[in-house]
Amino acid sequence: MTTEANARGTGALFDSAAQDYDRARRALLPGFDEFYAAAVACLPFPGDAPLRVLDLGAGSGLLSERILEAFPRAELLLTDVSRPMLERARQRLAVWAGRVRFAPLDHGTDALPVDFHAVVSALSIHHLDDAAKRGLFRRIHGALRPGGVFVNAEQVRASDEAREREWHAAWLAEVRAAGVAEADLAAALERMTHDRCATLPAQLEWLVEAGFRDVASVWQRGRFAVYTGRR
Repeated sequence: MTTEANARGTGALFDSAAQDYDRARRALLPGFDEFYAAAVACLPFPGDAPLRVLDLGAGSGLLSERILEAFPRAELLLTDVSRPMLERARQRLAVWAGRVRFAPLDHGTDALPVDFHAVVSALSIHHLDDAAKRGLFRRIHGALRPGGVFVNAEQVRASDEAREREWHAAWLAEVRAAGVAEADLAAALERMTHDRCATLPAQLEWLVEAGFRDVASVWQRGRFAVYTGRR
């Protein structure tokens, strides 16, 4: 499947999931609070800095909400291939209406806007194949101001199939213990059929290849990881 075709399929899945997406998110993501907190902590700026932040694949605005709370002078541009997801984000972030903008964008293929202090993403880039990820990392590097930072809170693949099966089994056990509804789990498993996850070491290497410095993984719990790099 081409990157464009995969984006259409993924976008359609998230279009249909937009209304219910947030309801099960905490149960489906073990370490939910730590995951998002680690991403925000990667933004190495004073709390009162007037930041320009680009959120790629922003979904319902979960990560953007936390950045807006942590940086009262930040202005964010949220992009997503799914218009219904952007509408959910608009509703979530209505209290910050003067600080947020929204734009439909397929970051797998489209040119990115530029001149940002930070580019962030959460649980989105893993829908791209490896070549598209590498191309996106280069475009993200170009979208940042010198000294700007890229933060990706992501789902990654294990280095071998045995560990991948272990991670999947552990995740299933955790989400069921957290009380996820079977219908929500089934919907999540269906969305995961569109995943194109890469290993964490490979993605860190691709950041270096794209020109990033200070590349590091800062948090990981099984298949979920947060990593960063500076232009």
